[in-house]
Amino acid sequence: MNKKTKIYFGPPLAILTENEKNTLEISGKINRTAERYLEIMRRHSVELTDPERQCLLKVCEAGYLASYEIVELADDVRDGKFAIDGLDTAALIAKLKAASFAGLVAIVEDLGY
Repeated sequence: MNKKTKIYFGPPLAILTENEKNTLEISGKINRTAERYLEIMRRHSVELTDPERQCLLKVCEAGYLASYEIVELADDVRDGKFAIDGLDTAALIAKLKAASFAGLVAIVEDLGY
């Protein structure tokens, strides 16, 4: 068990926990959601080659990606001008287009964004 910590309840957490009545219910809701999220990340991970990872790191280097930006990763790769040895841009675009939203989120999370 981790020690207690204060967290900021931005709009997503406020919406997630709006029906919970007390601290224990709020904590439970957040922990259940986190557990399920981690399982989604595990089940929907997408295999990337090293050149593909390097390309996506360049695409994502601006930082935080909103949901609408995550679904546009294939377009960003297509529009980008990346000189990365061993990168098959067409294969990466196809992989991104075939991925579910959960798969795209798993990619972005794995890259640290």
